[in-house]
Amino acid sequence: MVTPLKQPIVFHLEGFYVPPGYGAFLFFLALFYYIVMLLANGVVLCVIVMDKNLHRPMFVMVCNLVVCDLLGATAVLPRLMMHFLMGQKKIAYIPAITQAFSVHMYGAAVQTVLAVMAYDRYIAVCEPLRYHAIMTPARLHSCCGLAWFIAVLLIAVLFIFHMNAPLCGNVIQHVYCSNRAILNLACSPTPINNIYASVVLIVSARFPSLSQNIKKFFSILFIIIPPAMNPIIYGLVSKEIRASIIKHFTNLHTKMIGV
Repeated sequence: MVTPLKQPIVFHLEGFYVPPGYGAFLFFLALFYYIVMLLANGVVLCVIVMDKNLHRPMFVMVCNLVVCDLLGATAVLPRLMMHFLMGQKKIAYIPAITQAFSVHMYGAAVQTVLAVMAYDRYIAVCEPLRYHAIMTPARLHSCCGLAWFIAVLLIAVLFIFHMNAPLCGNVIQHVYCSNRAILNLACSPTPINNIYASVVLIVSARFPSLSQNIKKFFSILFIIIPPAMNPIIYGLVSKEIRASIIKHFTNLHTKMIGV
């Protein structure tokens, strides 16, 4: 009979296989990517907040999307960098649950925020003359608040099943902690949670010949790629945001020269 683990539980993340001598290189690669992602999203966020001309529904929703991206990338990349640099694979129970909650929260919030953006575009296209009467500031904030509330509610309900699930193992065979990865360690079956589909399982089933590192890399792409691409897709492509960025940097350059 397997004995359930008792607190304090410390998990062991399997992570990537890092060949000897490549840890520092992978760390600096991940660090560079993380800094670029922070700068890109930070510039878009600051410009929208500072420029009153951009305080319109579409750009407010872009701000919410930026927050989603920062949440997802920050939940995974810093610990991944520790793994590359120091070989750190241990993670305590509370940080593991926090990381898993943040990752799933990112995935849910992105979908709900995009749904609000789609609703905004629907009103703009189908009711152009009544757009400002329909999408008032109050409705805009209500829609954004509802998007986050639904995401929090969905993920909170999902993680309630962790509360009373005894665990009989501590090795998480993944790069980061997730709901499914943790419940795979449960002492008894968790049929309700089995409806939750994991991306890594889909990738593994369709590409069984790939190495474990490649499978794990594909499984984190949906977390680390969108945060770097969304500032370009939703931010810098917009003429208004691009013009505002140029204006602010020009003013900053002028002030620096004046000093």
